[in-house]
Amino acid sequence: MSPAERVETRHAQDRVLDTGALRALAHPLRVRIYDILSQYGPQTASSLAERLGESSGSTSYHLRALAKHDLIREVDGRGSARERWWERPIGGVSFANGEALKTPSGRAATQIVMSEFFQLRQAQLMRFVDSGLTEENGPWQDASMISTATARLTPEQSTELTRNIMALIDEAVDKYRNQTGDDVRPVTIRADVFPLPELEEQS
Repeated sequence: MSPAERVETRHAQDRVLDTGALRALAHPLRVRIYDILSQYGPQTASSLAERLGESSGSTSYHLRALAKHDLIREVDGRGSARERWWERPIGGVSFANGEALKTPSGRAATQIVMSEFFQLRQAQLMRFVDSGLTEENGPWQDASMISTATARLTPEQSTELTRNIMALIDEAVDKYRNQTGDDVRPVTIRADVFPLPELEEQS
């Protein structure tokens, strides 16, 4: 099976968030909670409150709102009635819902979610650029990469490129998703492929 076919098969069942789920997620704190659960794994309302500088009552409220739309769920067999653990279900999620974008409320919710999500990602990148490059030890410096490149492609070639990149990412995620160990840390993997605007012809 080619990389493109593997990607198509794997992501065919990705969840496309409907307007209700997008509206439930369209709150800066909820996006941050969702992102922490995605990157760091299961958390409690108390651990999230400590990490985010919020009250546990606030994080508990937002967790329940996210759970109502199945964006997150309780961890089976962990916690108690007083201390519930929450996780983001495994599987791809897409914020781009064509039907949701047809309505003002759907467009607004999508914009809030996407904007907050990428602001968080950019803040993480800049934090690494500002301090991580010098504070991380040698192995992590060598293991990190920040790179950009430009190529002149057709839409078909760009599609092939994105499928190849996604196949590599999917392989790493599947292989190492639940890995533990002394040197193991969450690693964020970014991939951006998009066309640049055309330059106006100079007369």
